[in-house]
Amino acid sequence: MSNLVAVIMAAGKGTRMKSKLPKVMHTLAGKTLVEHVLDMVGKVGVNRPLVIVGHGRESVEACINNRAEIVIQTEQLGTGHAVLQAMPYVEDDQTVLVLSGDQPLLRSETLNALVELHQAQGASATVLTAVIEQPFGYGRIIKKGVDLVRIVEEKDASPEEREIKEINTGTYCFKGSALKTALSKITTQNAQGEYYLTEVFDIFLKNQEKILTYSTTNSYEALGINSRGQLAEAEAIVRKSILDYWMAEGVTIVDPVSTFIGIDVELAQDVTILPFTRLLGKTVIEEDAVIGPQTTIDNCIVGCGAAVTYTVARDSEIGEGCNIGPFSYLRPGTKLGPAVKIGDFVEIKNSWIEAGAKVPHLSYIGDAHVGKSANIGAGTITCNYDGVNKHLTKIGDHAFIGSNTNLVAPVEVGEYAVTGAGSTVTKDVPAKALVVERSQQVIKEHWHREKIK
Repeated sequence: MSNLVAVIMAAGKGTRMKSKLPKVMHTLAGKTLVEHVLDMVGKVGVNRPLVIVGHGRESVEACINNRAEIVIQTEQLGTGHAVLQAMPYVEDDQTVLVLSGDQPLLRSETLNALVELHQAQGASATVLTAVIEQPFGYGRIIKKGVDLVRIVEEKDASPEEREIKEINTGTYCFKGSALKTALSKITTQNAQGEYYLTEVFDIFLKNQEKILTYSTTNSYEALGINSRGQLAEAEAIVRKSILDYWMAEGVTIVDPVSTFIGIDVELAQDVTILPFTRLLGKTVIEEDAVIGPQTTIDNCIVGCGAAVTYTVARDSEIGEGCNIGPFSYLRPGTKLGPAVKIGDFVEIKNSWIEAGAKVPHLSYIGDAHVGKSANIGAGTITCNYDGVNKHLTKIGDHAFIGSNTNLVAPVEVGEYAVTGAGSTVTKDVPAKALVVERSQQVIKEHWHREKIK
């Protein structure tokens, strides 16, 4: 949307969260609260919002990662003072959208409607409102039609005013020039000794400037996150929304109550999600894959028809038709070709396992390249770390690695080669060769003696 700037307030400590983290750094559906708000304003056409930081600003800045212009509020002197810090970045003819970094449930459709009403009517300010069943603690909206008459705070409200269910959400649109002028006039003459942003509405009303209201149709959008309880409440709302969306798109979720799907996850039609499964980050699951039960997949691509059960996988690629688990661990950098089998109690790290290869059980494969249709016997490990550096192990196509083999990297086993069970391989093995490296078996008969009485 042209001529629109967003100011996001993210400087507060959030004392009710009782946390070392700034409030906006707590996560919801796999993303921090402030990232949700940044995503939302991006959808309404704001490419570089202004984010006001204060408490814990280093962590907030690192999270934002150049997605916004940082405005520092060195002293937290109230919401009006916070917005005032952003005014040097705002032009008089711009529309200013002011939001809180702790309101992640606002929808872009609502913000678009708010801004469109504000600009079409040429208002000095427009207040986003919501109707909620239990408005205790919120400022009540007194209005005539869509025109704001006043905002009355809970402590100042009469018994009749406290019955009003339409509340101030804390999200506003302003005409840039009008906001700058009003902010220059606010004072700290209140119980907290702070500069309140809401005081600008008294100034507008005194000057008979137009202030409009726009009420969201979804009351949950007004929910600000001020406590762990409210964070859990918001999590339930977002989680249900995500699950309902994917089920409507043709995904089978056997037990929604025990299933968590992050907001950036992408699922294809006819994916099946079994109970106690968590899909996180930018995970992509392709059609006909079956995930779970009790599986965590984070930032992975899972191919068509793959089955992943009782598994943890992070930053990995799982090819079509793969069979993973139970009790497998795929660490970052794992790339599995089509129809690969990774079985129980197998750990793979930073390795490329090509099509049809099998690592059925009880193995560690790290910093390795395993060729097509190779078979890795039980108990095999790649000894990839020499105490200083990591080294590569290469296993050729159709190689057969006997049970309990130690492959001391850097080492290469050629295609169709075989290692004898229990071998420790320290030198390259030619293609089609057999390598056996173990001491000769020694038998000492009559070794056991009865205990002398």
